Amino acid sequence: MKYNTSLFSQILQVISRTTFERLVRETHADRYAKGFSCWTQCVAMLFCQFTQSQSLREISDGLRITNGKLNHLRVEAAPCRSTLSYANAHRPAALYERLFAELLKQCHAVRPGKKNKFRFKNPFYSLDASTIDLCLSLFPWAKFRQTKGAIKLHMVLDHEGYLPTFALITDGKRHEVTVAREFTFPKGSIIVMDRGYCDYALFHTWDQTGLFFVTRQKDNAAYEVLLNKMVPDHSNIRSDQLIRFTGTKARKDCPIILRRVVVWDEKQQREIVLLTNHLTFGATTIAAIYKDRWEIELFFKALKQHLKIKTFVGTSENALKLQIWTALISLLLLKYLQFKSLCGWPLCRLVAMLRLNLFTYRNLWDFLTNPFEAPPDEPPYQLTLGFETAH
Repeated sequence: MKYNTSLFSQILQVISRTTFERLVRETHADRYAKGFSCWTQCVAMLFCQFTQSQSLREISDGLRITNGKLNHLRVEAAPCRSTLSYANAHRPAALYERLFAELLKQCHAVRPGKKNKFRFKNPFYSLDASTIDLCLSLFPWAKFRQTKGAIKLHMVLDHEGYLPTFALITDGKRHEVTVAREFTFPKGSIIVMDRGYCDYALFHTWDQTGLFFVTRQKDNAAYEVLLNKMVPDHSNIRSDQLIRFTGTKARKDCPIILRRVVVWDEKQQREIVLLTNHLTFGATTIAAIYKDRWEIELFFKALKQHLKIKTFVGTSENALKLQIWTALISLLLLKYLQFKSLCGWPLCRLVAMLRLNLFTYRNLWDFLTNPFEAPPDEPPYQLTLGFETAH
């Protein structure tokens, strides 16, 4: 017979209600709440993400027309637009930030083992930030430039499972390097980043604490070549050198010996100059490490294209942060489904199929295995209780 709960209800069951209620108490998110629970708010905002609702009205109406299916979500009634607006503006977004951290632990527990993409055993992280443009007239608190508003989402991506291990939302003026100085990584970690994080003092600090980095070299960097190493035959490596900075400030901030690897990008027909403090890996491995940095770009692309993060249903700072955190939570839920299922779907297809079948009554894992198979029909008869009518 048909499954007794919707796909949306089964996805929400990944979130532990015990953990959620504990976080509500710790963040005092339900203070002065009268009838409208934090769980109902969470369900409404996750519904916004999965359906890409354009406004609070769409969220409210979309939940209201589900015709009694909210019981399986543990929601008594669809929230009114004004009630949801007030809750998003005043209930702390920290609740969802901490829920993101708890859900991340669950994803790490079920992620598949490390693939043999690289032979090294070092922890491998990407570091990047994405700027989200805002209309200054609607978001005056997010002033970035004279006529432009913006916020930044800073992210650390673990390449084992490609899961975010750290996320931080700041104003658009906060520079990436100032945030990077606050990060801590396990000893021996390899950190890959773009040229925006080029800070010689930070590189020296990482080197002294046992961390390795791979990044792009600045075009105007002054250096001297200490050694020209052999490059592999029939590869895209143009040169492999050991260098030391010669600029006064650069040499003071980063007095260590570094490695300069020049890679030919056949697709873009250009040279890419890489800088690293790892002196033992092969040059092709260094190039492959930097190439894998593209995964964090794909993560931001998936977040912006498949979830509700480019336009917002609230204009206050708290409402905006809350919506971003629920987008990240939704992405973790999707990654969790990818890890647990056997379908092997790409994220874009998984999002599209779930959006079209959010309130379909089917077993979630059967749906992920074969979504196009029709669910079994109801039994053609009514079960009897065994009582006979007296004649």
